[in-house]
Amino acid sequence: MTAATVTSTHHGPQTGIEYASRDEITALQTERAKSTLRHAYYNVEHYRREFDKLGVHPDDFRDLSDLSKFPFTEKEDLRREYPFGMFAVPSDKLVRIHASSGTTGRPTVVGYTRNDIEIWSDLVARSLRYGGVRAGDKVQVTFGYGLFTGGLGAHYGVEKLGAIAIPTSGGQTERQLQVMRDFQPDAILGTPSYMLNVLDRMRAEGQDPRDCSLRVGIMGSEPWSEGMRRDLEQGFGIDATDIYGLSEVLGPGVAQESVETKDGLTFWEDHFYPEIVNPETGEPVPDGEYGELVISSLTKEAFPVIRYRTHDLTRLLPGSACSMRRIERISARNDDMIILRGVNCFPSQFEELIVKDPTLRPRYQCVLSKKGRMDHLTLVVEQAPGFAQADADISANRLRKAIKDNIGVSVDVEIRDYVDSGEGKAKRIVDNRPRA
Repeated sequence: MTAATVTSTHHGPQTGIEYASRDEITALQTERAKSTLRHAYYNVEHYRREFDKLGVHPDDFRDLSDLSKFPFTEKEDLRREYPFGMFAVPSDKLVRIHASSGTTGRPTVVGYTRNDIEIWSDLVARSLRYGGVRAGDKVQVTFGYGLFTGGLGAHYGVEKLGAIAIPTSGGQTERQLQVMRDFQPDAILGTPSYMLNVLDRMRAEGQDPRDCSLRVGIMGSEPWSEGMRRDLEQGFGIDATDIYGLSEVLGPGVAQESVETKDGLTFWEDHFYPEIVNPETGEPVPDGEYGELVISSLTKEAFPVIRYRTHDLTRLLPGSACSMRRIERISARNDDMIILRGVNCFPSQFEELIVKDPTLRPRYQCVLSKKGRMDHLTLVVEQAPGFAQADADISANRLRKAIKDNIGVSVDVEIRDYVDSGEGKAKRIVDNRPRA
């Protein structure tokens, strides 16, 4: 395949599949999708059963539009096949197994061949380069190491890029700060909510975060807003970009925002095929329209996924930093939707209003309870440092009114000195409603 050449604003001529023409990318995706469908059908009983149930066969696939004929894969499918029922290779071909936390039931278990690990490392290295990390940089990795894909996935990508990994893992904030002071990292990887914790801790200890050595931060593993990006960039004096991935599809490295454009995440279409579907009907929607992101893997050996419903809400946009298409920043998940008196709302909508108030921090939780037969929401928000209790009362009333005016629901607002949303992924929804 002949790669196109595109001139990048900061780094001169660029070549590679991410700069190929749309026709070249489409041809590659079609070839790889055909191979993946056959691999899944003949090696994973679940896919063979589900394809047969719909009366479709891999030979029915001729172009990318035919993918809509094939069944979706849901997280519950993966849980039902726990632990290894979705694997498409024998155990002697595996080199690693990861799993989700399983906090809402059985974990989802994923496996990797040696070639899968190589591709994953390449994609994370590509993502880090797009996010502004360079060979020779020292990179502090605060994603958790272990069964969670974030830490090791990022680590291998750092090394593949030729940068230096500092594997601090998650938590132990005092140790993170010591490493930042002593090792002088150029870049940091982690969840945006945890980076906000680090920022606050530095200020509480009398340090100016802008004096630290960091140049770039690559954040992911949870939805975050432009307001939080602004807080992190201004707070640390860095460029902050978004990385996207999920364990069921690969881990970090499915899409990455360019540090030069910061206009959505380039989706690595040579290894994944994205669709946007109507969350209610499952029907595909045109590029540019909002809906649920559905992903099919194109090169995975151990754990191919066909039309995996991510429940992440976004839209597909034309390429900008390169010819591959972008997804808009993930700001909400349809399984995080809260319905209050007939009004659909998402945590991200509350965050958009929180970040507009300088007396508040974008650290919050949506606490659901019952008042009589009705669902009730209390929005618990952290107060920004340096403000008094009188300011908190005014802020609560102001935010309550803004939510009513902009979203159309009535909620209680409680302002606290500190909101513990977790050391890793922020826990945005706390459901205290009694179980039926």
